[in-house]
Amino acid sequence: MAGIPSGLKGRSYTRVSDWTADELRTALDLADELKVERVRRRELRALPGRTVALIFRKPSTRTRISSEVAIAELGGMALYVPAADLQLSRGESTRDTALVLSRFVSAILIRTFDQAEVEEFATHATVPVINGLTDTSHPLQALADAMTIRERFGQLDGVRIAYLGDGNNICHSLMRISARFGAHFVAACPSGYEPRAETVAAAKADAATTGGSVEIVTDPRDAAAGANVLYTDVWVSMGQDDGREQRLRDFEPYRLDAAKLALADKDAIAMHDLPAHVGEEITEDVLYGPRSLVWEQAENRLHTQKAVMALVIH
Repeated sequence: MAGIPSGLKGRSYTRVSDWTADELRTALDLADELKVERVRRRELRALPGRTVALIFRKPSTRTRISSEVAIAELGGMALYVPAADLQLSRGESTRDTALVLSRFVSAILIRTFDQAEVEEFATHATVPVINGLTDTSHPLQALADAMTIRERFGQLDGVRIAYLGDGNNICHSLMRISARFGAHFVAACPSGYEPRAETVAAAKADAATTGGSVEIVTDPRDAAAGANVLYTDVWVSMGQDDGREQRLRDFEPYRLDAAKLALADKDAIAMHDLPAHVGEEITEDVLYGPRSLVWEQAENRLHTQKAVMALVIH
């Protein structure tokens, strides 16, 4: 395969909007190459002698495992650090933590609650900082989603992507990357669960320059009609258990099921970033059915994260 482009070396990836469409495309193109090379069992030792710190305040399956495997396959070493094990949990400042870790490691990936914590790490660290998820953003997932959609349709430009459910971090990042690439994004959310207004405004501004569109509706059937992609996420995220019963009632009409899929394009695909709660936000027949790309989507977390790390780490 061709060499790793150097234009993103030293850059952080804290939200989709950090990178231009061309930079995001570079990551997707590299991820495509890395996926092919992995099938051929060809190694790309792009990170020999590099260590990446993985700071986690939240549990994880896909982000942790895909990151550790990605780093290992690139020839580096992953250092998993539960935030509770750091002095950070006892009052040491984010700034001091970032400055110290920058002397030890080649990059920092952090999975936490507050987006501001990731941004503060990126401000003070002298190595790249990668957002592994916050309550408002999940840019690594968005890259894997874009890769999966592009694999199926050949492009994102002009693809109609319908998101059903909570206007959460997944919705925000999927909206931003869809707009960056000229897709037609529509989110159907119950009243009171809409995505952040500033995120919608920024995505609409992007879409105006790429030929895409961004729309927020309340009727999930309107969103599903003619869609190429139907996407959903959990209704009750980490930290929302107190309001679980109310959320289940509010989201009941937004379940991704066969009836919604029947409204979509005849070649439409179903997507979910996982973990899935079968019978809540998605039905079993859709999740495990022939039009589900959920498992390819999960696999692509590995390839896109390998691409990001290979691109940004010196």
